[in-house]
Amino acid sequence: MTHEETQPTVATGAVAWTEGTWTTEPPATSIEGDALRVTAAEGSDAWRHTAYGFVHDTEHALLAPFPVGSAMEVEFGADFTAEFDQAGLFVRADHEHWVKSGVEFADGVLNVGAVVTAVRSDWSVAPVPEWSGRRVRVRVSRGDDALTLRVAADDEPFRLVRVLPFDGARTASAGPFVCAPTRAGLEVVFTAWRRTPADASLH
Repeated sequence: MTHEETQPTVATGAVAWTEGTWTTEPPATSIEGDALRVTAAEGSDAWRHTAYGFVHDTEHALLAPFPVGSAMEVEFGADFTAEFDQAGLFVRADHEHWVKSGVEFADGVLNVGAVVTAVRSDWSVAPVPEWSGRRVRVRVSRGDDALTLRVAADDEPFRLVRVLPFDGARTASAGPFVCAPTRAGLEVVFTAWRRTPADASLH
């Protein structure tokens, strides 16, 4: 049997908001037509150890199965104004192995980036102040041994953010996430959640 024959069939198309399971239930959610509005709890965050010395695992991530050979994509908008307001797409294998990618408001500017956690977290980030107030799209493709993270604003082409090792033998789930480490009242409206075949190439 070839490797390709052992891969599960990837169900593609829109993922229902009711299909996911929350890692931490947010204070409020509402389904508005095809969109999901999420209100984040003050102090919600995801981080492990590095530099800050703490572990936070209170992110609001709505997760569904994420097999090898598939991609997850979310679209959302919000008024990111407080330090470390963030949203995007979360991939989780277990509490010590996870990835989040999207946008985060830090040091007075909106940034695109990712946190990759394998027991300890690392953070890569780049400023995108021109994305403020725009619709953001995040796409993560899962290959045999890696995740490929891409982010875009509105209908612009995706930007490659990161390629990182991720064990294809691990069972993983993925979906939209929101965190508000420093304030109450952050609302993020997710307008799409879909699963597609993984991107065929990196470039």
